[in-house]
Amino acid sequence: MIHASHPDIIARLKRAHGHLASVIQMIEAGRPCADLAQQLHAVEKAIAGAKRELIQDHIDHCLEDAAGQNGRGAKAALAEFKTLTKYL
Repeated sequence: MIHASHPDIIARLKRAHGHLASVIQMIEAGRPCADLAQQLHAVEKAIAGAKRELIQDHIDHCLEDAAGQNGRGAKAALAEFKTLTKYL
């Protein structure tokens, strides 16, 4: 299922991919460790932002929709939420 937030998530992951490629090139070029750490930090931030957006989107749409079906999907929605909490 495609959500409105997915293009933003993809953009964040592409940004992380670009930063990671830069880190590899920097290591191969023998760049200073401080520069490498800065780029790795950027990779972590981009991935964390993508994960946060994905989980929030799932809570906002999938879980709310399931819970709003007169309780029919509430048990499944709760199980999904419990699974998601492992990644927070």
